Amino acid sequence: MPGVSGMRTGVGGRMLGVSGIRTNIGGGSGMKKSTYIVPCFLFVELVIMAGTVLLAYYFEYTDTFPVHVQGFFCFDKTFSKPYPGPEDESKAPPVLVYSLVTAIPTVLILIGELMRFFNKSAATQERTIVSADCCFFSPLLRRIVRFLGVYSFGLFTTTIFANAGQVVTGNQTPHFLSACRPNYTALGCQSPVQYITERRACTGNPYLIAHARRSFPSKDSALSMYSAIYTVMYVTNVFHTKGTRLTKPTLCLTALSLAVLVGVVRVSEYRNHWSDVLAGYLTGGSIAAFLVTCVINNFQQTRRPAVVPLPLRPLPPQATLSMPAVTLPRVESPLEKLDGVPILRSHDHQPFLCPAPPDVLLHSRRCISSAV
Repeated sequence: MPGVSGMRTGVGGRMLGVSGIRTNIGGGSGMKKSTYIVPCFLFVELVIMAGTVLLAYYFEYTDTFPVHVQGFFCFDKTFSKPYPGPEDESKAPPVLVYSLVTAIPTVLILIGELMRFFNKSAATQERTIVSADCCFFSPLLRRIVRFLGVYSFGLFTTTIFANAGQVVTGNQTPHFLSACRPNYTALGCQSPVQYITERRACTGNPYLIAHARRSFPSKDSALSMYSAIYTVMYVTNVFHTKGTRLTKPTLCLTALSLAVLVGVVRVSEYRNHWSDVLAGYLTGGSIAAFLVTCVINNFQQTRRPAVVPLPLRPLPPQATLSMPAVTLPRVESPLEKLDGVPILRSHDHQPFLCPAPPDVLLHSRRCISSAV
């Protein structure tokens, strides 16, 4: 009918207008302008990162922060374990530990970000315009720099915390007396309860003695646990595997097992105590959890609110709109029985016309009664 077709045409025109507005809004939703990314990166983040690296270097390779000299008891069996040899002869040498700590998270982050970038449609990728319309930052580059930058910062921070604890406490390793080689006769040691506090009590190699005074917390255990916790949290939050449910648990358990294995090797070779290893685990795990929870989550992309469609204007009533006849079953009413009104049976159906608004057709009991 012409009235109905006109109404449909009007509604269709309005719907096309709404869809056009959504298209225009969605087309610019992936653009974001920023004028502080480059200055903040150059003058704040790089400065903090350089200071952290410099401080870690002074703790590790210089004598700027001298180790606290702690005394010991004569014939103390806790520190009388045999000397295990240089660190390079260990089953988990520092070169291997540092290589795995650096390589495994870097490879997993690169794989995860590439998979996320190519699996996401180009229309939903967020692009950032730096200082007007000169250049764009790709979301892939931004996320890789973000995750690797935070991970590198945490790696050097863990090194600083571990070295600071070793320098301040000066706790001895299990093989301290083997490296110290004290002259018990000159020191007058006659009973195991005698405590030696002299700085010149040791006659061994000064380098080995200084290294044997840096046991708490274990730096290798702290770095390995930091790497494992950071990797586990990244894989859990970013990797979305649909084909198998064992990929993420396998990666997470492998990373945690390697971290625990490093601590076990340190204890079995008499290079650290169990308390040193546990303190290292706590230090590295706490730093990783803090960075992932409180730092990386603050850089998550904000979700834009959904576009609300514009309300449609009510259509004017059509004067020529004709409604078809409707057939409804008659329902008995107890009030009609009391009033003595003749009642139609349920099988007597009578067609009738009920006036109603053009938009919504409602049937009332009053209309049915009048029709009867």
